[in-house]
Amino acid sequence: MPELMTFEALLALLTLTSLEIVLGIDNIVFIVVITGRMDPRHRDRARKWGIGLAMFTRILLLLGITWVMRLTAPLFQLPVLEHTVTGKDLVLLLGGLFLLAKATLEIHEKTTGNPTEHAAAEKAAASMGSAIAQIVALDVIFSLDSVITAVGMSRHIEIMIAAVVISVVIMLIFSGPVSNFVNKHPTVQMLAFSFLLLVGVFLVAEGLGRHIDRGYIYFAMFFSLFVEFMNLRMRKAGKI
Repeated sequence: MPELMTFEALLALLTLTSLEIVLGIDNIVFIVVITGRMDPRHRDRARKWGIGLAMFTRILLLLGITWVMRLTAPLFQLPVLEHTVTGKDLVLLLGGLFLLAKATLEIHEKTTGNPTEHAAAEKAAASMGSAIAQIVALDVIFSLDSVITAVGMSRHIEIMIAAVVISVVIMLIFSGPVSNFVNKHPTVQMLAFSFLLLVGVFLVAEGLGRHIDRGYIYFAMFFSLFVEFMNLRMRKAGKI
């Protein structure tokens, strides 16, 4: 126990917590989109349950790290891309394709005003259970990198779990205001769908062995948000 109170352990906790928070940005965007389809009376509860269960899923991934590390073992070769596919690649690829499909359907509905048959059925079935299941499933995909990285940065499972819990608490605090803000502004909703497309492309590229630095994606997201906030201020001032 005393070894968990050393400077190195506290530094590892701070670093891992920061990593979890940064990687959780993608998750918050997805949670906002998923719960946006729900009855406003149930959004808050679905968001909290989804994030809470996702936290336990991340902890289970950490406790089952032997299984997680097996996902990095080679499965087969793609000669065209000169890439050896692993279980992790397949998970990222499927998650990326799901996000691309979902974001495309959402953008189609918003821009045409005529929801597709799939989107209409999804909206009618946007139940608490389906929303929570999607949040937890995508959180597993988003968490794979951070879990594998955490193992390389710390030898203590307690520090890894503490970092996950702290980051989830912060996510719970901020996801509510972010969700309310996005749902009040249609243009910001469109921006959120665009972010999902961006993250989907990132996951597909990663799954095919084409690494893209997340820094580029986060810079694009924050710059777009900055421009949109300026537009919102100008509209509020009556200049647009």
